[in-house]
Amino acid sequence: MALFPVTEHDRFIYETELKDFLPEKIIDIHTHVWLKSLTTPRPQNEVSRTVSWPSLVAKDDSIEDLQETYRLMLPGKDVSALIFTSGVRSKETGAANNVYVSECSKKTGWPALYYSHPTQSADEIEEMIRKGGFLGIKSYLSLSPKYIPEAEIRIFDFFPKNQLKRMDEMGAIVMLHIPRHGRLKDPVNLEQILEIKREFPNIRLIIAHIGRAYTVSDVGNAFTDYLCKAPDLMYDFAANCCEYAITEVIRHAGPKHVMFGSDMPILRMRTHRIEENNTYINLIPPGLYGDPKQDSHLREVSPEEADNITFFLYEELLAFKRASVALSLSASDVEDIMYNNAAQLIEGARRSIYGN
Repeated sequence: MALFPVTEHDRFIYETELKDFLPEKIIDIHTHVWLKSLTTPRPQNEVSRTVSWPSLVAKDDSIEDLQETYRLMLPGKDVSALIFTSGVRSKETGAANNVYVSECSKKTGWPALYYSHPTQSADEIEEMIRKGGFLGIKSYLSLSPKYIPEAEIRIFDFFPKNQLKRMDEMGAIVMLHIPRHGRLKDPVNLEQILEIKREFPNIRLIIAHIGRAYTVSDVGNAFTDYLCKAPDLMYDFAANCCEYAITEVIRHAGPKHVMFGSDMPILRMRTHRIEENNTYINLIPPGLYGDPKQDSHLREVSPEEADNITFFLYEELLAFKRASVALSLSASDVEDIMYNNAAQLIEGARRSIYGN
C-alpha cells in the first residue's frame, strides 16, 4: 500500500508545470524526521503555543517515509535533505529523536541539525553536535520558559546567546523559526536578527519560512529597512505559498541567498492556501483532516472543489515558479535556489566544524 495516494490531477500538475522547471538534483533544506514511538505525548493540560493543523498531516516521518515521499511527489529527481527532528517539548523528550536523526544521517549521508533546548549549556550542545555528526542547531519558540506568553516570546528566549556564541565559534548552521504575531515585519524580530549577525557573524543563519511571511501583509518593510543591512543572510521558503513573499526575498536578497525547503511531512497535505483578512487559510478536502473547527487556519471545500486540490508541496513550488517568471530568473538561478546554495552552505558548515 502506498504511503499516500497520488491522483491523476497531481501527476498532471507535476508533469506539465513542475518536472521540466525543477533541476535534476534538489536539496530540501528544511525537513523533519521523527518517530512517534520515541516521542512523549503532550500532557492534556499543557497549553499549546503552536497552531495545531500541521500535526494532522502525519503522526511521524521516518527516514524511509521521507524518501518514499520524495519518490512519489518528485519522481525522477535526485532529492536529499537537511534533516532535524520535531515535537520536542523538553530536553529529555527530544533526546531519543535527536539520536534517531543522527542515525538516519549516518545511514543516508544526509546532513542533520541537532534540536537544541534553551536550558542546555554551550558545552553540552557542542558535545551533542560532535557526537552525533550534526552541522548546527534548530529549536522552536515553544521551548521558551513557560511563564512567557506566546505573543511575547523573543528569539533569545529559545536561542540564548551563550549557545549562539558557540555556534559562531564553530561556524555552524542555525535554523531560525522566528516567533511573535508580527512575523517577519515584527521590529523586535528584525532587530534581534541584526543583533545576531553583528555579534555572531560566523553563524550560518537561515531565516526559515521567509520569516513566516505567509501573506503579503507579513512582509512589511523587513527587506527595505532592516534585512538589507545583513546581505549574507540565508532564507528558505519552506511551507510558504505566498508568491509576493518569495518574489520579494529573491528580489532583495538575491538568488544566491534563497533556498528551497519543504517542512516535510507537512507538505504532504492536500490544500490550496488563500489569504483572507491578513491571514492564511488552508482550503482542504472534506473529512480528510478531521473537524476543521479545531484550527482557525482550516476550511473545508465542497467535494467538487476538492477534486482540484493538490499537494501543499506543489502549491509551494508553483508559487516559486511564478516568482521566478516575475523576476526573469534563469535556469541557473533556479538550480542555485533548489540545490547549489544549500550544497555550499552544508559543505561550508561541515568543513568549519569537522575540518573535512
